[in-house]
Amino acid sequence: MKEQGTAGFNRTGKLLGIKLPLVFLLLFTACFPGMASAAAGAATSSDLIVVNKKTNTLGFFSGGRLEKVFPVATGKTKNLTPEGTFRMVLKAKNRPYYKDNIPGGDPANPLGDRWLGLEVNGTYGTTYAIHGNNNEASIGKYVSAGCIRMHNDDIHWLYPKVAKNTPVIITTSSLDLKSIAAKHGYSAGPTMLAGAFIVDGETVKAKDAFVLDNSRVYVPLRETVALLGGSLTKEPGTGSLVIRIGDYTAVHKPLSGTAKVNGKEVTILTSQNINGRLYIPLSSLTPLFGITFTWNPKDGTVKL
Repeated sequence: MKEQGTAGFNRTGKLLGIKLPLVFLLLFTACFPGMASAAAGAATSSDLIVVNKKTNTLGFFSGGRLEKVFPVATGKTKNLTPEGTFRMVLKAKNRPYYKDNIPGGDPANPLGDRWLGLEVNGTYGTTYAIHGNNNEASIGKYVSAGCIRMHNDDIHWLYPKVAKNTPVIITTSSLDLKSIAAKHGYSAGPTMLAGAFIVDGETVKAKDAFVLDNSRVYVPLRETVALLGGSLTKEPGTGSLVIRIGDYTAVHKPLSGTAKVNGKEVTILTSQNINGRLYIPLSSLTPLFGITFTWNPKDGTVKL
């Protein structure tokens, strides 16, 4: 919900060009518990919030991981909730709803009791925000005057984790949250997805998830070899794996980007150890074993 700011303040914390007296600053901070601690901390480069208006979801990223996804409500019309990359610059608990003179913390307050203000078009966190609500049934819908509403329990989870200056991306996109983050230069690590192989027209669901990392697909090595009727053994003394499928014998050292195929060295994308299992890039099936494939990202299937 778009909210009116405190009249007279500019971006540098001055009132009508005059620095605020210390007593006023202390009173102002007391009115908005949590502001002082927010000012003391700054976001690390590992934190990010992504809001996708197309799905009305909010993702919180930290340390290169998508920590949690929440449903949200956004503007009644497409243009009400602004799009772009903004900074979270203001944290407040129990912010009053000035428009209808509703005190902070009042159950009738449409802002809930947590406010994460965004710097949008010269508004320094006082007009657009991620905040709670007084109508839980509105979450997931297009109902606000411009802000991003969350369930109260969800904003309570998010509020202490978000530091001042955390970037917030707001967009309308058909991409998932991780892909949106990656598009803006944030590496969110691999995505696990349920996958399946299609062999001779028969669909076989993979027991281990496929992995999508930097737009590349990785498949579990042992399961893939077994499905293709091959064998996998360890080469004594080297730690390398010997993989035999049809007329091809590939010797590959885990986590490396090379292999010897029928005695000839080839270069592949580096294999990965994920959750204790070795994954190889789907693209390596051709140079390693002469296998052609078709990847269907919509269904998560590999046709061999």
